[in-house]
Amino acid sequence: MNAIVELRALSRRFHGPASQPVLDRIDLTIAPGEFVALLGRSGSGKTTLLRTLAGLDPVTEGKARLPQRRAVVFQEPRLLPWKPVWENVALGLPGSLGATRGHALRALREVELAHRAQAWPLTLSGGEAQRTGLARALVRDPELLLLDEPFASLDALTRLRMQSLVGELWQAHQPAVLLVTHDVEEALLLADRVLVLAQGRLIEDVSVPLPRPRRRAAADFDALRLRLLGALGVDEDGNDAAKAA
Repeated sequence: MNAIVELRALSRRFHGPASQPVLDRIDLTIAPGEFVALLGRSGSGKTTLLRTLAGLDPVTEGKARLPQRRAVVFQEPRLLPWKPVWENVALGLPGSLGATRGHALRALREVELAHRAQAWPLTLSGGEAQRTGLARALVRDPELLLLDEPFASLDALTRLRMQSLVGELWQAHQPAVLLVTHDVEEALLLADRVLVLAQGRLIEDVSVPLPRPRRRAAADFDALRLRLLGALGVDEDGNDAAKAA
């Protein structure tokens, strides 16, 4: 398998060489076009790993081979309020104003926001703002798309629509994707493979061989969900399994 992402013995510490690692000798490969979800409790190191893959944190221990074209969609859209939507999408793109505007409008059409191209960010709903962030990532034609809990602040119905949209756009563009999420069902609906991170280590790597589109009611879906919940240390109702025992 030709990997587009390859990490070998990657560790990350914030308080000197003798401190407890936030990431502890991570080995990870992601294939071109593969959709990988990353689960873990708060403080497990998920965002630190994503920031490393994005090039926002340096690699000081271990090795990392990453593609040149990467884009990140954060939990907060991080739009510039003094620029209209299309300029936020085109921010940093090379080329003439007309060319970059054309690229931005095409990306906005893909996320069903062409009609809001001239709108100001403060007038957008939460879902519209997050779709703008997604368009800003896709317009860069990334080989690796990094999604840092991008649906966490959305209401339930908008979240479902965004999950569906991300799945459709991934199938259309086929970047490799790493989705950081707390939601086991979201991971199983979208990903080819689900990783579980605990105390800086990858403790599970679960293939999801379910046909698309996926249904929560499928028996195989439920079996995978219970396996991942167990790896996260919670029971079927979301309670701490150790306390329940």
